[in-house]
Amino acid sequence: MTPAEMLRANWSYPTAIRFGAGRVAEIGEACAQAGIRRPLLVTDRGLAALPITARMLELMEGAGLGAALFAEVDPNPTETNLAAGLAVYRAGGHDGVIAFGGGSGLDLAKMVAFMSGQTRPLWDFEDIGDWWTRADPAGIAPIVAVPTTAGTGSEVGRASVITNSESHVKKIIFHPKVLPSVVICDPELTVGMPPAITAGTGMDAFAHCLEAFCSPHFHPMSHGIALEGMRLVKDYLPRAFADGTDIAARAQLMAAAAMGAVAFQKGLGAIHAISHPVGAVYNTHHGTTNAVVMPAVLRFNREAVEEKLGRAADYLGLERGFSGFYDFALSLNAKLGMPAGLAALGVDRDRIPQLARMALEDPSTGGNPVAMTPENTAALIEDAM
Repeated sequence: MTPAEMLRANWSYPTAIRFGAGRVAEIGEACAQAGIRRPLLVTDRGLAALPITARMLELMEGAGLGAALFAEVDPNPTETNLAAGLAVYRAGGHDGVIAFGGGSGLDLAKMVAFMSGQTRPLWDFEDIGDWWTRADPAGIAPIVAVPTTAGTGSEVGRASVITNSESHVKKIIFHPKVLPSVVICDPELTVGMPPAITAGTGMDAFAHCLEAFCSPHFHPMSHGIALEGMRLVKDYLPRAFADGTDIAARAQLMAAAAMGAVAFQKGLGAIHAISHPVGAVYNTHHGTTNAVVMPAVLRFNREAVEEKLGRAADYLGLERGFSGFYDFALSLNAKLGMPAGLAALGVDRDRIPQLARMALEDPSTGGNPVAMTPENTAALIEDAM
C-alpha cells in the first residue's frame, strides 16, 4: 500500500451532548429534542433500586413522559435480556428509549431501540462487513443516553456489545442510527459509584484511549483525542478514586470516557480482544479485565509502540519514554487495587487455547499494532495470567 493509499479513511463524530452537573433535570427537553413522548427507561438491575434512578423516574413523570422502567439487564447483557426488554417496549407502546446507567444498561437500551422495528434476528446485524445495511433504518427508535459511570463511552457510540448466551461469545452490533440523538453527561450521577467501580470504569476509558492511540490506522483527530483522554484519566482517576464526591474529577472522567469512545473509531487492540472473551466466559467486569491485561499487552506491543508511547509519556509528564509509561500503568493499577493477573479473576490455564481462539475472532484484533497469531496470542494470555 502506498503512503497516499494509507491516508484514506472514513471518519464520523458524535452527537449533541448536554454536559455539566445537574443537567439530568433537562431530561424532558432532551426527549423533546429527540422526538420522544413515551420513553422506556432502560437500566441494569443494580441501578434500578438506587436513588438516582428514582430521581430520574420523578423527572420523567414531572415532564409528562411517564415512568416506565425496564431493568432486567445482566452485567454482560444477552439476547435474552433484549427479548424481555423488547416485550416491555412493545407492550407499553413506547416511541423511544432513555438509556440510563453504565455500559451494560446503555448497550442493552440501544439494542432495544435498534431492534424495536426490525424483522430479522439480532445476530444478522453483527459488525461484519456491511451487515448493518440489513437493518431497516425506519425501524430504529430514537435514544437519549444518560451515563451514570465514566468508562465505556457507550453514550456516544454507534454499537453495543451483546453476549450470546449459548456460545458465551461477545458480539458487536453496529448501526449508525444506534448513536443516541441526545446525551446528558451529568457528573453528579457518578458520585455514588463505589471506589472499585470508579477504578474499573476509569481504566476502561484509559484502555480505550491507549489502544486507539497505539492503533496503526489513520485517524489523526481520534489520535489527538486519545492522547488528551489519557491525560485526563491520569490526572483525575486517582482523585475520584480517593474522594468520590470530587465533582471536578468526576466531570473530567466523564469527559474522558466519551473521548475514549470517540477515539476508538481509530481502532482497539489486544487488550479488548482478550478482555471480551474473558468477560464472556467468566463474567468479569470489563474495565477491570482491561486493566489486568494491559501490562502484558504493553510488553507484547513494545517494539511497535515504543516511540509512540515515548511521545505520549512526554505529553503526560512521565519520565523515561516507554519505560516511564509502562511503569505508570503498573503503578496506577496498584494504586487502584487491581488484581495482579487473570488468574486472580478466576481464569483457568486450561482455557487459554479457547480464549486465544475467541480473541482472534474478536474485531478488536485488527487494530493491534502487532499482528496476532494463534501462537503469540496464547503466549500473551499466558503472560497476562
